[in-house]
Amino acid sequence: MKEYDLIIVGASFTGLACAETTAKHNLRTLVLERKHDISTNLQTTGILVKEIAEEWDIPQRLVKKIHGVRLYSPSLDWFDLSSPGYYFLATDTPELIRWYAQRAIAEGAKIKFDSPYSTSKFENNQHILETEQLRCRYLAGCDGARSRVARNYTLGKNQHFLIGIEAEYEPIEDLDQDKLHVFLDSELAPGYIAWVVPGVNCTQIGLAARFPYAPRLKDFIHKISPLINLHRMKPYSHRSGVIPCGGLVKYYSNQNVLLLGDAAGMVSPLTAGGIHSAVRAGRIAGVAISDYLNHGGINPGCYLQQSIPDFTFKKILRHLSDHITIPNSAYDLLLGMPVFRSIAKIVFFHHRGLLALTAWRDLIKIFNN
Repeated sequence: MKEYDLIIVGASFTGLACAETTAKHNLRTLVLERKHDISTNLQTTGILVKEIAEEWDIPQRLVKKIHGVRLYSPSLDWFDLSSPGYYFLATDTPELIRWYAQRAIAEGAKIKFDSPYSTSKFENNQHILETEQLRCRYLAGCDGARSRVARNYTLGKNQHFLIGIEAEYEPIEDLDQDKLHVFLDSELAPGYIAWVVPGVNCTQIGLAARFPYAPRLKDFIHKISPLINLHRMKPYSHRSGVIPCGGLVKYYSNQNVLLLGDAAGMVSPLTAGGIHSAVRAGRIAGVAISDYLNHGGINPGCYLQQSIPDFTFKKILRHLSDHITIPNSAYDLLLGMPVFRSIAKIVFFHHRGLLALTAWRDLIKIFNN
């Protein structure tokens, strides 16, 4: 039976960030990945915000810089938003996660593919994965919104979800390439938004809706046809999945086991943005696990509790969004109001949203003018 210091279940962005960090700290690190190819069936649009983009030295061939947002009302009226110095990165997400996996491997982590996690047990201060003939001192569950690790160790489970679907098309030439195209529509995407992203060598079109509503991609594509002509174009790939939007689960650590990323609900309840939170949480957890195993430091679960935002304010906004449906006619009116446009700008361009001091300064300026 092979022994490791840390086994990570799931080669997600969170899992790879954690693996890279612990391997740097000389922990024997293994990542178990159920898929044969890490880049298939990804459940993310792959948009990076400026904050995480500046922390990574990402190869330029994998990204495309986008500086603004074009926000559409249900009637397809629109206005543009931007913020000096701010940008997003559209990514070639399959290649990006391959690249990140190579970074972890270069630091000494091992990744074992075609290795779905089934069960394990904790005894004599070790986790034993009998089906894989493996044992480890610490176990991290980075295995998605419906985590098997969480179920096996009776940890917290995500209860609230968005359901998202996206299709990729060939690049659309007459689409403004420097904008994220965001659509508000409470009938097609209740509780969330729809989008068109001029991506890396493709155009990404998708939407999400709060569970149990099903996002209606075909209806959305038909609706935007006066603006974005997909006549005779067929998508060459689809992806879909569930996105946790209830904030952190109540219990995400126990007995030398820790949930991270989607498994722990470490996703913004309001925006459903996950990659930034995932990478940050993976790195913080990697440092904490390394210190815990190498030097007897603070329990990683306690360390994360002090370091990871609990999204309290955003959970309140998500609760309101789930229980108060704004009719499309009201959206059409709101988009014409300067205050609404200012709040939209804060949501898109301030990483911490309305919790950011600079965000409140910007909002106060609007009311004073």
